[in-house]
Amino acid sequence: MGRDKFLRFCREKHLLVPKTKRFHITTDSKHFFHKSPNLIENLVPTHAEQVFVSDITYIALEQGHAYLALVTDLYSKKIMGYSMHHNMKVPMVKEALQMALKNSQYNQKSIIHHSDRGIQYCCPDYANYATSKGMILSTTEKYDPYQNAVAERINGILKYEFGLAKTIPNLTIAKKIIAQAVQLYNRNRRHRSLSMNTPARAHEMNNHQYKFYGKRKQTA
Repeated sequence: MGRDKFLRFCREKHLLVPKTKRFHITTDSKHFFHKSPNLIENLVPTHAEQVFVSDITYIALEQGHAYLALVTDLYSKKIMGYSMHHNMKVPMVKEALQMALKNSQYNQKSIIHHSDRGIQYCCPDYANYATSKGMILSTTEKYDPYQNAVAERINGILKYEFGLAKTIPNLTIAKKIIAQAVQLYNRNRRHRSLSMNTPARAHEMNNHQYKFYGKRKQTA
């Protein structure tokens, strides 16, 4: 029995541990900065480093909390960059993007940068940095998880398959855990949407047909 069939069996028999819902807001979209249109709603990616999707998620610590910013390649699902801080200000998301650009291997021009409408991604400091690197900005147009589905999905995988949903002693240990988790995810975690390849392998091969998470809208 394969992994997906096993998980489906456990879900049907109510054998999975229920996910703990943490209603911690990481998106502040009530600001007056420019919000870019959604450029990927009807886009079918055809190659790696065509679109980077970015998101922020909450990490619980024994004393306080931290935030994790991720930049993921939409086509290959490979985590290209990440950063973790005690706050979710612009330097954190900029560090994650800097790592993603450093890890890029195809020298693609005009990469679409897609994110939610959070103030960190829309503020001039971050927007100007991204565009100075030749990126084209794109944001979700409303609160709809499918408008940034891959980023949301990767957050869940890291949390519930690689231990980041647990309360971690401190930021130093959390940073070590995320570094290890990203390596294991990129090199070992196979995806059905990637024809059971790992993100690193799919990124390297750069020749699969893109598959969407969940159901697409009729307009997509």
